[in-house]
Amino acid sequence: MSLHGNFSLFQIWWLAIRPKTLPAAASGVVMGCALAWRDGSFQPLPALAALVVALLLQIGSNVANDVFDFERGADTSERQGPLRVTQAGLLTPAQVKFGMWVIFGLAALCGLYLTFLRGWVVVAIGLAAILSAIAYTGGPFPLGYYGLGDIFVFIFFGVAAVTGTYFVQVGTVSVAAWWMSVPVGLIITAILVVNNLRDIESDKQAGKRTLAVRLGERGTRVEYAMCMVTAYLILPALVVTKIVPAWSMLAWFSIPLAWKTWRVVATQNGRPLNAALAGTGKIALLFSLLFWAGMFLSYVVL
Repeated sequence: MSLHGNFSLFQIWWLAIRPKTLPAAASGVVMGCALAWRDGSFQPLPALAALVVALLLQIGSNVANDVFDFERGADTSERQGPLRVTQAGLLTPAQVKFGMWVIFGLAALCGLYLTFLRGWVVVAIGLAAILSAIAYTGGPFPLGYYGLGDIFVFIFFGVAAVTGTYFVQVGTVSVAAWWMSVPVGLIITAILVVNNLRDIESDKQAGKRTLAVRLGERGTRVEYAMCMVTAYLILPALVVTKIVPAWSMLAWFSIPLAWKTWRVVATQNGRPLNAALAGTGKIALLFSLLFWAGMFLSYVVL
């Protein structure tokens, strides 16, 4: 079945979920699993459930932003980012909202298994994450429109993702899990920074006062650089204090990709920044995967 000439229903929803953002959602879970594995407590089923929940929360957030930004006038035909299905008329706002609730409902169902394992604290975290995903652009106080999006992305896609993944496997949260949630959160926050840098002009016109709108282009580029540099500098500090093993420095092998992406952020505007957005998402996942490889090597070598 073909809709609007060129797109099938599957293709439309594929556009809506924005798959290029999903590596970032997985990165926090990978980091939490790496630390649980290092501590001898890795459990595949809770880890898989945490991954599914993280991906569904990211997808639900993407779909919510698609419809709520359209309703608030932030998405227009002048948009520089990837196509938004509501603004393009591929789906009605009602259809997108229905899909959003289905996605969050599936996340909640997966969360029931984790609740059974670890108690009602999982429910509290999950509900807070869903409410924040909706409230980023929806509701009476849309967080993204008041410059608060960066903080909530850091909290839920960084700190909560890493520590939550560790917690559902181990039952507690280690010092290393708390600390390693910070670089993951900073890199994922940098994805939002690129997104908002690209959209500064259109967001201004829509009255969307993101942190990027408040800081301006120069200040936003500085914010991106600070997020990335701090993320990488935290690691050697944790090695020196013996919170993580020296082999975890393997995560620094993602620096070439980070440098390549930074050059785009530092010099480009508009649509070219879409490549930097996707690149930063890849950095987040690569950082966590290399960290896990370092955990493995520290076990084998020592």
